[in-house]
Amino acid sequence: MVRLGVAKLAARRGTLHGLAAAAIFALACAASPANAEMQIGVYGGWNGSFDSDIHLVQPGGTNMTLDDVPWDGDSFGAPPYWGLRGTYWFNNAPNWGFMVDYHHAKVIADQDAVVSVSGTRDGVPVGPKDRVGNTFETMEFTDGLNELFFGGQYRWIFARWTPYVGLGVGPAFPHVEVRRAPGPPNARTFEYQLDGVTVEGLVGVEYHFGPRFSVFGDYKLSFATNEADLVGGGSLETDVWTNHVTFGVAYHYGGAPVPEAPY
Repeated sequence: MVRLGVAKLAARRGTLHGLAAAAIFALACAASPANAEMQIGVYGGWNGSFDSDIHLVQPGGTNMTLDDVPWDGDSFGAPPYWGLRGTYWFNNAPNWGFMVDYHHAKVIADQDAVVSVSGTRDGVPVGPKDRVGNTFETMEFTDGLNELFFGGQYRWIFARWTPYVGLGVGPAFPHVEVRRAPGPPNARTFEYQLDGVTVEGLVGVEYHFGPRFSVFGDYKLSFATNEADLVGGGSLETDVWTNHVTFGVAYHYGGAPVPEAPY
């Protein structure tokens, strides 16, 4: 588990999003216009996460688990869901490509949900049921549940329609926003952290409306482990499965236009 403080990594939204963009830009620079094809896309969409357990440990006798906490994705609230993807299609195997994919998703714990709880909170036993808001004033990753993937794609090339699948793995670096109820003077954790590993699988289809431009839509399923350090001591752990439905536009360069069809 690695903490990314402001002084250590300039942990601002623009900095971390810039890291993802830089990885995709580096991939783009690797493509030679004389041979291999490079594809760069930007997309938006919707995300929704499955319920998941939250394990909270803090000094003062807090060691508790909240089971099956519901999450709200708030995909269209500021900042909205968005992503970047770059794919390097191999010249000698044009159906196969190396992919760098980044998405900015969000998850917010449902404060009004009543869930099963166990353990102790401030030294007092809790359970069997309790409201999430009785433990957390704030429990969310809203700037966001940032995930960066490195992996592969496979595509079936037709005249204009191109179905594809992909698989990736990489780091999770969410913006951790946690504060115990009822609020101040309880310490607030509000920072980016490199706190886990994430994997994704995707399936989609692309439509080429010009020699170099296309639109695409896909469904992605991602899984992220999150083990966050808390200001004032302690930790929070939660593993999040997330559904994504995305739509975007892509530009292709290098190699011959794919597919080779009249426009």
